Amino acid sequence: MNAAPAEPFFLDGAPGRRFCLFHPPAGTCRGAVLYVPPFAEEMNRSRRMAALQARALAAHGYGVLQLDLYGSGDSDGDFGDARWEIWKDDLARGAAWLDARLGQPLTLWGLRLGALLALDAARMLARPPRCVLLWQPVSKGSAYLTQFLRLRTAGALLDGAAAQEGSGSLRAALQAGDTLEIAGYDLAPQLAAALDGLDPLEALAPPCPVHWFEAPAAGTALPAGAARIGAAWRERGVDLHHYALPAPPFWTTPEITVSREWIDATSNVLRSGDGA
Repeated sequence: MNAAPAEPFFLDGAPGRRFCLFHPPAGTCRGAVLYVPPFAEEMNRSRRMAALQARALAAHGYGVLQLDLYGSGDSDGDFGDARWEIWKDDLARGAAWLDARLGQPLTLWGLRLGALLALDAARMLARPPRCVLLWQPVSKGSAYLTQFLRLRTAGALLDGAAAQEGSGSLRAALQAGDTLEIAGYDLAPQLAAALDGLDPLEALAPPCPVHWFEAPAAGTALPAGAARIGAAWRERGVDLHHYALPAPPFWTTPEITVSREWIDATSNVLRSGDGA
């Protein structure tokens, strides 16, 4: 069954408005899904995949809300104004909107750093999610910040300024209150501090089923880190399902990449009812 066309709208927030795209469910509504996008340029490179997955889930009876976080996409604010706490509030507003529109249990779907944001925000939602979908989740905010800072370090190498642009000196500048321009994005010290202080993935085990999709760098075996976190979660009673996908990391490719493996695997989970 084909889903209805997506409905664009702006959701009031504080500060400003958030641009949203709602994909109405086809037929009888089976649930609500809130998409949590990745960070900076990874979000732009993932837009096509996110839209295709949202349409696929809507065709299977799920109402899906794609929300541009404050300071990103078509929402109000500049990236330099973005704050982690504002983003968590954005998700709470999105979840409340879905509840008012559909009145169905919520599934959180997070990609990369968005997976950490989804799990962190889940702890403050009015009602816990029924299910969480994780696409290649970042395991630690501080490590991800280091990788992001290295984008500027790489640019400095080309300019012969590597000694002044190492990740240590960049962190020191952030801690001193400086906003840094990195790969075209202004990174505020408040957002950097939040990433550095964020609980690691291992500590964010949710009280609901989790479907974790991962594209290993080589072969089909899960990375050691993902396997370790998965084992720790299961020991805490999390109903965790891991999926290793032999598919390209579409969020890193310079060109827009579409991977049916991700879409089909995720759709099959919710279509079969395993995500309930």
